[in-house]
Amino acid sequence: MGDKEIPKKQGANGSKNKKKKKRGGSKKRMTSEQTSAYNSVSEWVFLDRTHSPTADDFAIPWNQPKEKLVFELHSHSIHSDGFLSPSKLVERAHQNGVKVLSLTDHDTLSGIPEALEAASRFGIKIIPGVEISTMFTQGRDSALDEPVHILAYYSSCGPAKFDQVDKFLSSIRDGRFLRAENMILKLNKLKLPLKWEQVAKIAGKGVAPGRLHVARAMVEAGHVENLRQAFSRYLYDGGPAYATGSEPLTEEAVQFICETGGVAVLAHPWALKDPIAVVRRLKEFGLHGIEAYRSDGKLAAYSDLADSYGLLKLGGSDFHGRGGKQESEIGSVSLPMLAVHEFLKVARPIWGRAISEILENYIKYPSETNFQLIMSFGKPKVCRGISPASCPGDFMRQCLSLWLTNEETQNVEFEAIKLKLAAISTNQ
Repeated sequence: MGDKEIPKKQGANGSKNKKKKKRGGSKKRMTSEQTSAYNSVSEWVFLDRTHSPTADDFAIPWNQPKEKLVFELHSHSIHSDGFLSPSKLVERAHQNGVKVLSLTDHDTLSGIPEALEAASRFGIKIIPGVEISTMFTQGRDSALDEPVHILAYYSSCGPAKFDQVDKFLSSIRDGRFLRAENMILKLNKLKLPLKWEQVAKIAGKGVAPGRLHVARAMVEAGHVENLRQAFSRYLYDGGPAYATGSEPLTEEAVQFICETGGVAVLAHPWALKDPIAVVRRLKEFGLHGIEAYRSDGKLAAYSDLADSYGLLKLGGSDFHGRGGKQESEIGSVSLPMLAVHEFLKVARPIWGRAISEILENYIKYPSETNFQLIMSFGKPKVCRGISPASCPGDFMRQCLSLWLTNEETQNVEFEAIKLKLAAISTNQ
């Protein structure tokens, strides 16, 4: 009797039901709340359309098919420990249907300009990001100290107070060089000979080396069979070849992100010893969200943790491009539209204030250097009929409509900024 029941569950009828469920899922209609969120997100995603968008352009009825908006909020390139250049990363994201990509290299924003250039060819929107290495301490009990990574998401013009951000990240990168040297020394003491030149060559010119670069050198030297073995035996947190650098305290980093116009999100909380203690402390310093989604779905424990502390629930693939079954593909995390909408509801006012501060600084010091810095992050695909070289003020005034929605720019503050930018162009 049992033998007869198995075909009934797994045979033709079972397969047919499964297919029906799949087809139904792909055509599932949005609720009115989801549709409202979709329309709001779409308006922001497609600001760089060649016409000036209005609310009607994005008011898609709830029962109509909608273009899928895939957000990838955690990825790495060769500017830190990734295997692909920013342009190749953007191309890979495009192939996987990503519409919004945040490049979040470790402790550097240096790959953003190249990513933006590539994104303009593929119709992808870039959120300038960075994954900051920090150290979380539990006071007297040093056994509970551990590295914590914080994702920072900035506006289309990059961070406010860029010089301070650059100095802050440079200090961390300098510590990464010292950290890699200490890991090599520890490996040598463990009778695993490794030279600094090997690690530096793998990292690439000007790239602050991380554990992954050391692990790759170990594989090349034949000390381990693969990267996983390098980490599980030697380089894991607290492992025999593990070392720390000059990472800032986690709460200091979160506070700094908030002060420079960024959205601060706790990366991969499932890797922490005590995520509740970390979240509790960081909430006091302005933490905005935590990663609660992975390619295998929403993690209930971290979703509940986010709800408990009123935090955004985000996630990304943490794509490095190393290949293999252990890595999630870029664009593989399915963020619900409501989660994306909540993220932008929090982020856009923060980014608007940052853009205002950046432009006010340019108005005060309208130098070529300041202009090029803004354009390295915020240069859009098209600004019609205006030369950025001859009329930078007018150029940025027009760019405002591509950085912010009409509603966001139609306030007293930005109207005043537009007038000041126009005056700069007239003077020049």
